[in-house]
Amino acid sequence: MTPAELSALNQQVLWAAFAIAAAFGALVQRTGFCTMGAVSDVAAMGDWTRMRQWTLAAAVATLGFALLSFAGLVRAPQTLYASPQWLWLSALVGGSVFGFGMVLSSGCVSKTLVRVGGGSLKSLVVTLVTGIAAFATLKGLTAVWRVHTVDRVAVDLGMNADVATLLARGADLSPGAAALAAGFTAGSVLLAFSLASRESRRPLNLVAGAGVGLLVLGMFWVTGHLGHLAEHPETLEESWLATNSTRAEGLSFVAPVAFALDWVLFFSDASKRLTVGIVSVAGVVLGSAAMAAWRRSFRWEGFAGTPDLGHHLAGGVLMGVGGVTAMGCSIGQGVTGLSTLSLTSIVAACSMVGGALAGVRYQMWRLERDAE
Repeated sequence: MTPAELSALNQQVLWAAFAIAAAFGALVQRTGFCTMGAVSDVAAMGDWTRMRQWTLAAAVATLGFALLSFAGLVRAPQTLYASPQWLWLSALVGGSVFGFGMVLSSGCVSKTLVRVGGGSLKSLVVTLVTGIAAFATLKGLTAVWRVHTVDRVAVDLGMNADVATLLARGADLSPGAAALAAGFTAGSVLLAFSLASRESRRPLNLVAGAGVGLLVLGMFWVTGHLGHLAEHPETLEESWLATNSTRAEGLSFVAPVAFALDWVLFFSDASKRLTVGIVSVAGVVLGSAAMAAWRRSFRWEGFAGTPDLGHHLAGGVLMGVGGVTAMGCSIGQGVTGLSTLSLTSIVAACSMVGGALAGVRYQMWRLERDAE
């Protein structure tokens, strides 16, 4: 492969990632898909509709990833979530912190980016704060704390810490067959739950959940297959083009917001390059803005007052710190990571729900206190 061909392929990966992210932004803007909203609907009203949207997204992504793995296009050990260590404490603490933070911020990072596209200035502030906190947790002060505390507690499995790999070893199956069996089992359970009610089978809810799941799979295909080089012409090593992790990546938004800020602030640094994560941040905002403009729902929005500002700032910090510690957000771990059946992702996704439930109870307590 010549340098020109390599550059052209890199551009194809970036444009494809941008298109997928723009479609995600438009879809979420149109359907109201929201993890925080899903948890709050269940806790406050007993309404499981949006929760079933989320589980449908996870089901579609899990079933699809199983097929990708069986076909040999991309497997869990090739992804961002690949590790022989089960970082259960990082996932537990980080996921809980992220979940609580997304309630304070009125939505997770992906929803915040969608709201930026819809004209929310307070979501823009949350995005910036989240990015700063995330970057500090990647390379700064809170990164030191993370590495010397929760990241020290891990279980080394001696193989990739995902269900399919464990099944392949335990049942003496091929990696592809194990991925298919594990993925279809887990995906079928999630699918059955997500379609259990009549309301969840309405077209809008099906489009929301299945659409997000398919877009996650699309990103995995772009980074894990289209951008995959068995032997990079310069390094002679296996590589995945235009990813920050140098592995296959799906949709995720906490670390990418940090990388986007880094790219903007140090744009003149020749070593800084566009990646899938960076263009995804821009794609979600622009896709959401296009949908908001088309539906004439674009509205400027600011903070209601000082308490509102304080809670959103705190939420942004918690999402940045928690998201990096847990290795992803409610999309990055709750759908993308979960689809690989990573053990760390399973703990992170469950912890995010638990943290969000605590956040909802805190908000309800505030409302009751203010009403007295």
